[in-house]
Amino acid sequence: MIGPGLVVAATGVGAGDLVATAVAGERYGYTLVWAAVLGCLIKISLAEATGRWHLATGQTIFEGWRGLGRWTAVYFGIYIVVWGFVYGATAMSASALPLVALFPDGPSLRTWGIIAGLLGLVCVWFNRYTVVEKLMMAFVGVMFVVVVGIAIRIGPDSGALAAGLVPTLPDGSVLYTLGLMGGVGGTITLAAYGYWVTAKGWRGPSWMPMMRLDNRVAYATTGLFVVAMLVIGAELLNAADLALSQGDRGLLDIGDVLEERFGTVTAKLFLIGFFSASFSSVIGVWHGVSLLFTDFLGHVKPTLAVPEEDRERSRPFRAYLLWLTFPPMGLLWLDQPIGLILTYGVLGAFFMPFLALTLLWLLNTDRVPRQWRNGPLSNVMLLASGVLFLVLCVQQVRDLPW
Repeated sequence: MIGPGLVVAATGVGAGDLVATAVAGERYGYTLVWAAVLGCLIKISLAEATGRWHLATGQTIFEGWRGLGRWTAVYFGIYIVVWGFVYGATAMSASALPLVALFPDGPSLRTWGIIAGLLGLVCVWFNRYTVVEKLMMAFVGVMFVVVVGIAIRIGPDSGALAAGLVPTLPDGSVLYTLGLMGGVGGTITLAAYGYWVTAKGWRGPSWMPMMRLDNRVAYATTGLFVVAMLVIGAELLNAADLALSQGDRGLLDIGDVLEERFGTVTAKLFLIGFFSASFSSVIGVWHGVSLLFTDFLGHVKPTLAVPEEDRERSRPFRAYLLWLTFPPMGLLWLDQPIGLILTYGVLGAFFMPFLALTLLWLLNTDRVPRQWRNGPLSNVMLLASGVLFLVLCVQQVRDLPW
């Protein structure tokens, strides 16, 4: 009966998140388990708030933003175009990396990236949400079984793991800890959760309990997945005294260590899990962000508005699918598209505080029936997440090579 929560969680957990979590284990052992768990709780609160807005008001999140002023449309329009262009190339490259490692005598990284992008396009172009959800559930199953299975085989230190649930901050780990809390499972697709809830057929406040169950199960699964990656980092990488490569390539380093310790089969299984994590993000973004773009375009230009039931077959939806797929392929031929990457990083850093703080605003107004407005816990979580993401945003800007 559940589904949208796993779709949004799996879409948000990409290869970069897996590397960051493994590095946390490699550098700090089990001491940051609490930060990873707290990060999942933050995402639960954000996704629950998004779903609650859709179910309680019958409006999309973009309709809510429009009510806050035209500035939201200007910001979101710029963001979704630039973000989609750069993310398309990033997602295709991340999906290609494990395929190159699995088939070293096969096509090049660029070719695999193009194939991954085209497969994502076909999966979403010819199917509706029901099929997309089933595909995502399959990828979630593979990545979960593989990563958790490897963590169990490595053998976690249960005492240290339990002690890691107590908040502590190792020296020099403050910003890294904040990044770990903010990074896992958190992207623009959190804003797409309400659209997937609607596509599932959940409409009106009567579905609120099911939405909340769906959301909690999804991020509990994500929490276990994240802890498993921390175990791999703490037990495998720390012991090997290995510093991972930056970015998605760090997962290939983990594959090499697994091959040395457990053999080729385990290493290949890990690469399959790596591919599942990366390609599930391709399908999720191609579908969910295209729904967001379709709604955005329909409100900015009413002549392009599409009835809810026709969005997945509409021209705006498919136009954004093509934008995600074909223009970004040109970036696969550039070694370092620095300007675009920096722009993407800064805009991405601004989106999560935008989402958290606008939800905090919207869900405390009379646009929401009183019984579904924020309670004290929701307000605390949304405010805390807004502050967290603002800090990370400032840090992202400070790290720019001015």
